[in-house]
Amino acid sequence: MRADKVYIVGFTSAGKTSLARELGRRLGWRVEDVDEGVEARERRSVAAIFAADGEPYFRAIERQVVQGLLGLREAVVATGAGTFVEPDLRALIRADGAVFWIDVPLARLIGRLPQDGSRPLARSRAELAQVFEARRLAYAEAHVRLDGSRATVEELADAVMDWLGA
Repeated sequence: MRADKVYIVGFTSAGKTSLARELGRRLGWRVEDVDEGVEARERRSVAAIFAADGEPYFRAIERQVVQGLLGLREAVVATGAGTFVEPDLRALIRADGAVFWIDVPLARLIGRLPQDGSRPLARSRAELAQVFEARRLAYAEAHVRLDGSRATVEELADAVMDWLGA
């Protein structure tokens, strides 16, 4: 097998958690979700953290969660949409495992976004488009780009399994 740890990166609603769970099931590996780790640690939702304490506070907790996962083997980690954007976290993640980017066009993502306010950076389309374009540059530093424009979770998992040689 080419790697003993997988990170899934991508924009909001790209399917990171779904893919991580499918890979964990297939590989028999532990599955970790960075946003869920932050929520468990803080005992409140990501949206509530952003609203009460702001993005810098959230990013500091997110960093601690990621650092706590470093060194864990036989694991699939679904990152938050912004986790891979910070250069030093990106370097740590790239060094710790194989990184797969689910690349989904913005128009398709907009249709998937919940309208309940649970996605703090998805307030307006213009703001969303700006964040999307900025983050694509970071995501492009993943080891493998997965075309998520029309692929199912199962098809994406097949591609990762093929790459891993599993």
